[in-house]
Amino acid sequence: MSVYENMAFGLKLRKMPKSEIDSRVREAAAMLGITEYLERKPKALSGGQRQRVAVGRAIVRRPKAFLFDEPLSNLDAKMRVQMRTEIIKLHHRLQSTMIYVTHDQVEAMTMGDRIVVMKDGLIQQVAPPLELYHRPANLFVAGFIGSPPMNVIRGKLTSSAAGLTFDGGGLTLTVDPAHRDLLARYAGGEIVLGIRPENIAVEPGATAQGKVEVIEQMGAEVFLYATAGASHVIARIPELSGVKVGDTIPLRFGMDKVRWFDAASSQAVG
Repeated sequence: MSVYENMAFGLKLRKMPKSEIDSRVREAAAMLGITEYLERKPKALSGGQRQRVAVGRAIVRRPKAFLFDEPLSNLDAKMRVQMRTEIIKLHHRLQSTMIYVTHDQVEAMTMGDRIVVMKDGLIQQVAPPLELYHRPANLFVAGFIGSPPMNVIRGKLTSSAAGLTFDGGGLTLTVDPAHRDLLARYAGGEIVLGIRPENIAVEPGATAQGKVEVIEQMGAEVFLYATAGASHVIARIPELSGVKVGDTIPLRFGMDKVRWFDAASSQAVG
């Protein structure tokens, strides 16, 4: 069938008038930018154009909800970005509910108003994208959301007159005063520290030291992989000059941005 016939097929089965079918098909085609392809056959279309036809076939039925199951998984990287944008614009136009299943966290974070993170068929957290990113409910969500993922460091808390100190196998950090009450019951025991790569900075005078293992130049930013004590950490920094693999550099951990997790249950503390 041609693109037009493909999009009209479901409406024909419903015995709709030809004028109504034609109106709906052309309206959906214009919305998706595929009007010029209406007379083409599938073999004459690219992967992205075929996906638009599939979406158009759903649009013409004017459903109350759309169900997308990995719709972009068979497209190349450039086409995925383009189709992702098209689906976002489509959602804004139609104002319909869209349930979208994906393993691609970038798709989830950029497209979703509300995200359900699942593991082994069980819901781990339901929240808007930024809440998932900044306040993950457990270690699975912390490691799953974000690229690079959140740094996760296991260690012990010790209490003194000066406050709480975190020891992550040779990496010693002072706990932010705002977190003291929250962590008081963990003093003397194990806990897990979680910190996003962008909250670790290379800063002269910082007390923590890291040995550079890998440097990834990403263009607008740099991913710096280092060992700090017995822990491996990733820092996401704007630029890096004069530093090379094997160097020891001062690292400042933004302790006010840290997310804490129970070592036994893996659940977030607070």
